[in-house]
Amino acid sequence: MKGVVAYTLVANHIPVSARIIGANEHESHYVFDLLYNNLTDIQPAVHSTDTHGTNEVNFGILNFFGYQFAPRYRDLYDKVEKGLYGFKHPSQYDSDWLLQPIRKINEKLVVAEWENIQRIMVSLALKTTTQSIIIGKLSAYARKNRTKRALWEYDNIIRSLYLLEYIDSISLRRHVQKALNRGEGYHKLHKAVSFANFGKLRFKTEGEQQIWNECGRLIANCIIFYNAMILSNVQLYQVEKGDAVAATALEKVSPVAWQHINFYGRYEFTKSIQPIDMEAIVRELVRGSGPVYSTGREWNIPFWWDYRVVITDKSVALSFNKRIRLPERHRRRRSG
Repeated sequence: MKGVVAYTLVANHIPVSARIIGANEHESHYVFDLLYNNLTDIQPAVHSTDTHGTNEVNFGILNFFGYQFAPRYRDLYDKVEKGLYGFKHPSQYDSDWLLQPIRKINEKLVVAEWENIQRIMVSLALKTTTQSIIIGKLSAYARKNRTKRALWEYDNIIRSLYLLEYIDSISLRRHVQKALNRGEGYHKLHKAVSFANFGKLRFKTEGEQQIWNECGRLIANCIIFYNAMILSNVQLYQVEKGDAVAATALEKVSPVAWQHINFYGRYEFTKSIQPIDMEAIVRELVRGSGPVYSTGREWNIPFWWDYRVVITDKSVALSFNKRIRLPERHRRRRSG
């Protein structure tokens, strides 16, 4: 398979870190690297992926470094039936229980190989190697390799505990699904930003590919920050006005929206700074009828602006030229 993939770490709508990997490489080999090499102030404690982000060691590695790995499995029933382990033999558990471990954890093996496991974790902590290199070396070892099997056993312990909690906790399942939805929302925004060349990456060198992806991530962050500013100021206005219902509703609105952003607008490179009049934007928004909510890429507002983007050496400013009022039937549009 040819091509590359931008593997991105999204924390509460914010794309905080990204890495270009080959399309034939498994995403799960880079989960720890993305988390541990994140140098921003936003440090997530829980990391969620879909099935492609799981393997035989991620639960164990992330647990060592204080992260909770919380994936969503495509076939949860099959995973629980074949991937649940216990500290006793299966025959010692009540036969009436709906969930049964498939076998006993080999505790002695984990204890015997604990020093070797710690050496692997120290290498990752000191960044003398990467997760993808470690997994590559472990995969090259024979299946009977004791260190490899011990790391798998430790991973089985953490994964079994997670599966039991995932089945029992509705809130955990909702949080995992919400996290994945936010990641998909960012990917749609990044795709909308990267409309040049039909969104296809047309650079050959790794450096150019990184620059292309980071530029798209920067623009997406600017849009998310701009939207968050608007939502925060509108919510503050509603709180000061005493409208607790409207203020609470705004807390559930996603800042990942781009209906009001004109990606084909005019770009001006000038040294004059034209600040955004946020108070004017807030006044226009609160004057409109109906709630403001997000459908994934659009906000439900009874008007929008034709934006002008002004880029200087110090800032990016957006100003609006005119307001267009929409008929009621067009105010709530489905996301495309």
